[in-house]
Amino acid sequence: MELHLPPLAANCAATGRPFAVGDRVVSRLARDPATGALARFDVTEAASAGFAPPGVPVCQWVQLYKARTSEADSARLLRLNAENLFLTLADPVAPPAPENARLIQFLALVLERKKILRPRGPAADRSAQVYEHARTKQLYEVPAGELSPEFFLSLQEQLGVLVGGK
Repeated sequence: MELHLPPLAANCAATGRPFAVGDRVVSRLARDPATGALARFDVTEAASAGFAPPGVPVCQWVQLYKARTSEADSARLLRLNAENLFLTLADPVAPPAPENARLIQFLALVLERKKILRPRGPAADRSAQVYEHARTKQLYEVPAGELSPEFFLSLQEQLGVLVGGK
């Protein structure tokens, strides 16, 4: 699974104000129901509560705004595959949005099978499974959940929106 993701915007989609280095930016992906195109909306954390992107919401994450990198680096970052999506959504710096929990669980299972993530056991409070990213050695806590038919049915809709379905 590979998608091409637009780069982080220079201005807030809600206010139009340019981002400053160090701003907390909420990035949201939404699919336009008319065209099926995946769009990215970047807003400051302060403006995010009152901003609803047009289209079908897919996921969101928070990141710090940084100075632009070289063209080669930004082209590499635009490719959104299962590993990049997991690393973005499960970033330990920003707690994951509740609507992303199922997607994070599913991506962790896919990446464990590909040996990109290694299970390291349950978290101390047993509410999450700890995984280690093989390349970076970074630890990620993935919310624990039951892998029931209902889990996969609810995930199917979210994945369908992400990869181009309805």
